[in-house]
Amino acid sequence: MLERQSAVATTRRRPTYEVAVARTQAEVEEAQRLRYQVFFEEMGAQAAARIVATERDVDQYDTDCEHLLVRESESGMVVGCYRIMRPEAALRRGAFYSDSEFDLSRLANIRSTTAEVGRACIHPDFRNGATIMLLWSGLARFMVENGYEYVIGCASIPLADGHDNARAVYESVAATNLAPAEYRVFPRVPYPLETSQPASVVLSNVTPIRPAKPHIPALIKGYVRLGAWIGGAPAWDADFNTADLFVLLPIKRMSGAYARHFLGTDYA
Repeated sequence: MLERQSAVATTRRRPTYEVAVARTQAEVEEAQRLRYQVFFEEMGAQAAARIVATERDVDQYDTDCEHLLVRESESGMVVGCYRIMRPEAALRRGAFYSDSEFDLSRLANIRSTTAEVGRACIHPDFRNGATIMLLWSGLARFMVENGYEYVIGCASIPLADGHDNARAVYESVAATNLAPAEYRVFPRVPYPLETSQPASVVLSNVTPIRPAKPHIPALIKGYVRLGAWIGGAPAWDADFNTADLFVLLPIKRMSGAYARHFLGTDYA
């Protein structure tokens, strides 16, 4: 069982945080409410009527996952969350969430030691280094305590920043962190990099303007710093209006400084 950890953020208030795996359904629902706030209210994802009615982001994978929560100690509010699916759960249900977006055939030989993360989000008032570092620290310890060797997941590029930004982000991270051929995956609904626009708007008369510098989401930037690979071209998630990159992090590839910080040693 993951023990609770604490960290102090370097802010004027100096709030304290703790990270732990949700132990009750009530705690899972706290994570789902935060996800609803971030994905649907803030980012504008398309919500089914049942999602709007409950104001919770709930899907078929939640019951098969464990939910990592970062809680602000003084208020008790959940300010960050991650969803983790164990390989045993993926085997039982027949698939990871990532299987719905990508063909993972080339990863068949590592599935038994792979855990999947997803639905990562942080409350807009708490998007600081302390919150995301605690999420990663909790995840790293979960992986080591359970003997898992790989982390996979879908990392989203919001399309509100423009379709050309999504292409620029992919080109930027793939240039340095593209997975070896034996670990490549293939999007089931490819994001059309050649046109820079999804199929639903490809006939638009609007001429996209390519950004001078890509705006790389903090989560993707963090994965790259940890040593993660990008599995290939992005998939298009129409419901969440994002271009999704497949991320693969072999724990042994975790950069030395991060391994020491999260695990207390160089992982080998």
